[in-house]
Amino acid sequence: MQILMKNIEKSFGSNQVLKGAALDLQPAEIHALMGENGAGKSTLMKILTGVYTKDSGQIFIDGSEVTYKSPKEAEKNGILFIYQELNVLYDLTVEENLFLNKEIKGKFGFCKTKEMQEKAREALDILGVDISPKAVMSMLSVGQQQMIEICKALMEDAKVIIMDEPTAALTETETKTLFQVIRNLKKKGVSIVYISHRMEEIFELCDRITVMRDGEYIGTKNVGETNMNELVRMMIGREIGERYPERHCEIGKTVLKVDDLGLDGVFDHISFEVHAGEVLGVGGLMGAGRTEIMQSVFGAVPYQRGRIIIEGQEIQIKNPNDAIRQGIGFITEDRKTEGLLLEKTIRENIALTNLDAISDHTFVKKSKEKELAEKGIQDFNIKCFGDDTQAENLSGGNQQKVVLAKWILKNPRILILDEPTRGVDIGAKKEIYNVINQLAARGVAIIMISSELPELLGMSDKIMVVREGKVTGTIGKEEADQEKVMTLATGGTI
Repeated sequence: MQILMKNIEKSFGSNQVLKGAALDLQPAEIHALMGENGAGKSTLMKILTGVYTKDSGQIFIDGSEVTYKSPKEAEKNGILFIYQELNVLYDLTVEENLFLNKEIKGKFGFCKTKEMQEKAREALDILGVDISPKAVMSMLSVGQQQMIEICKALMEDAKVIIMDEPTAALTETETKTLFQVIRNLKKKGVSIVYISHRMEEIFELCDRITVMRDGEYIGTKNVGETNMNELVRMMIGREIGERYPERHCEIGKTVLKVDDLGLDGVFDHISFEVHAGEVLGVGGLMGAGRTEIMQSVFGAVPYQRGRIIIEGQEIQIKNPNDAIRQGIGFITEDRKTEGLLLEKTIRENIALTNLDAISDHTFVKKSKEKELAEKGIQDFNIKCFGDDTQAENLSGGNQQKVVLAKWILKNPRILILDEPTRGVDIGAKKEIYNVINQLAARGVAIIMISSELPELLGMSDKIMVVREGKVTGTIGKEEADQEKVMTLATGGTI
């Protein structure tokens, strides 16, 4: 299927989000769509698939001009959109999610459960995913849930599949499996629009790249005829410098010490320490227990044994309020369900963790609330139309900046970051890295969980690797490399 989008314009009220946007997708092509958060990539694809109606412009499918009125109409014509934010029903099983509104029924209207389970199993096997069709979605990891979304598309007779940050929550193994599936789809004549901020993936997987900036079409390049620096210039209109900023922080005394922490069936014998001004990177495969360990330090998951010591004093942390009172902040992996109240404004979200600073413990002082929100917007360069902008109307990168702002404005002495740059563009990543360095320079002890090995290596003073709920090793910055981290993550020794 060939798709040509020309001069696409779209405004929401007085906010023009697309200005002459364009895309040329060829049959059996893997085509990257790149740009900063808020550049209009997802909006352009939502216009293609009938979620939004364009204000002007033209869309041609195999030479004929079309306008889809709904996603269902686009799906019927072979165009499927796998969204970055998962579209799953958590209380249903894998099988029920895969066949939602597409159930296989007998002549009396009853579902053919066995047949549906077999087809679900076949689709999962194609992806190489070891998940039971009977598993409840809420019990799966974010990465596993993402693979189920991809399975939905594979079960349709798709001619074009749009993938928005498909590997953001996947392990390295799952990512390699996905890439093989994408290449197999290409061999069968399926075209892929691949939206991602991960440069390494783009150059490994894609044929051509279209870049957007501020809602405008900037240009299209063959992958073999461009490089990372040129793409960054196209995306942000300037040079970005080194990908990971240099760190010159003085590492001070031990701020946090975790001693022999354990929780049956989840993790055991967890010991580590973090110093003032230090970034402790935490690596490991998906499901290794990294997040659960740090949730225990924050009081969100109760630990059964072990000690947490802050600045030499043993502390009992039974819930997040205890952690917050001790100066611990936690920026969660899932900003949508755990980090933000999407229907609330930027001002209200930032206020949530800073009530002590903006109230007299009885009433919120609106002037202080607004002042703090405006400081967050300015300090973190949040692109919005004011502090009363609802969080759900921000791009993913700007939502992440709001999460950062609400915790960092509280001035924590220990900050835990769980996948802080997941789904964030390269410009916003650099801004987040700079913030991390600034916090470290102020003496904040930082723990950063990341599934991106280059990020761990580029930002950490030392890397602690977790496998199956146990620490398999800690590597200093000077000796760390991808091979050593992956060796420890997969059960080897160095």
